[in-house]
Amino acid sequence: MTALYRPRLPVWAQDLLLAVFVAFMQVQGTRQIATQEQFDRLSVVGVYAHAVLLVLSGLILVVRRRWPLQVFVFEVATSVMYYGSGYPDGPNWVGVFIALYTVTAYGDLRWAWVVRAGLVTLVGGWVVAAVMYPPDIGWLAFRIGTATMAAVLGASVRMRRELAAEAQERAERAERTREEEARRRVDAERLHIAREVHDTVAHAIAVINVQAGVTAHVLDKRPEQVRETLRTIELTSARALRELRATLGVLRDTEDGRAPTPGLDRVEELAGLAREAGLDVKVDVAAPPRELPSAVDQAAYRILQESITNAIRHAGPARVTVEVQYQPSDLRIRVTDDGSGCDGGGGAGRGIEGMRERCALLGGDLTAGPRTGGGFEVYARLPLADAA
Repeated sequence: MTALYRPRLPVWAQDLLLAVFVAFMQVQGTRQIATQEQFDRLSVVGVYAHAVLLVLSGLILVVRRRWPLQVFVFEVATSVMYYGSGYPDGPNWVGVFIALYTVTAYGDLRWAWVVRAGLVTLVGGWVVAAVMYPPDIGWLAFRIGTATMAAVLGASVRMRRELAAEAQERAERAERTREEEARRRVDAERLHIAREVHDTVAHAIAVINVQAGVTAHVLDKRPEQVRETLRTIELTSARALRELRATLGVLRDTEDGRAPTPGLDRVEELAGLAREAGLDVKVDVAAPPRELPSAVDQAAYRILQESITNAIRHAGPARVTVEVQYQPSDLRIRVTDDGSGCDGGGGAGRGIEGMRERCALLGGDLTAGPRTGGGFEVYARLPLADAA
């Protein structure tokens, strides 16, 4: 259902009607309440002067929102003049109360001392006028109490408006924070997927490249070996495609039917592919003392995969040693080779950088570089407590 539209007067029209009403009420109310004796005491000038003060103190409220302090000062001045001149008593304080409410509700806080000084002057003027022209003491107490209530009401309205603005600002800030966090998570997930795709494809392509080179080399000399190398290429590409589908599946759905994320239980499989590519691989991986956190297990596998891939690409015929050590507080991985090649990270590739990023995300560290006696070494440390 569509909410009913309720027409509303503009603010300036509301203030105009209020000002005219207050001016009329102050003049007419004073005539109704004041005694004839009070009017008889007035001179001809006093008859018109008191009416002019009442009308002006009402009409000035038209600009109360635009100039709240100036309107309040004017109301204080006219009220002190009115009562100090001994003019007839009546509801000629309405304009003062409205101006006092307006300046406390909408005025600048820097004007607080002016408002307090004006309120003291107003009350002092009323008391002096009460001494000079004794009225009903109840009217004096009523005016002072009502003025105090107007100031308190204005202050409460200001506080409520400021609290609402602060709550709105907090809500907007929280919304911005949620959006930034969502963007950060999206960026992190994209980076994670990019690493997975890089590690999966790079390893498979490296193995396929080596096997294709072997096939071309032995095609004429040993044709019986071609079938075996083509079979290796087929298995490697099929395995890479399965991992690639499992990785990219997170971009399409959240089903649980995808292939499990590879971990250290597949180290022998990596070693087997490296052996088929011509490397002499020695694996020294002890059984884990406890179940590894999935993030550490996956990161460790990818680091081993990238290290072995670099060895296949750059080490040439070499001996590769893979060591995995389980410490009470961390998992340590070391992959060394005695080849003559480089690591491949100094060019356009991002393999070494990607491994460092994986370690850094888990609170660990990674070093990679040439060995003193020749070859290359990758050493990674992955904390277990933080990852868990």
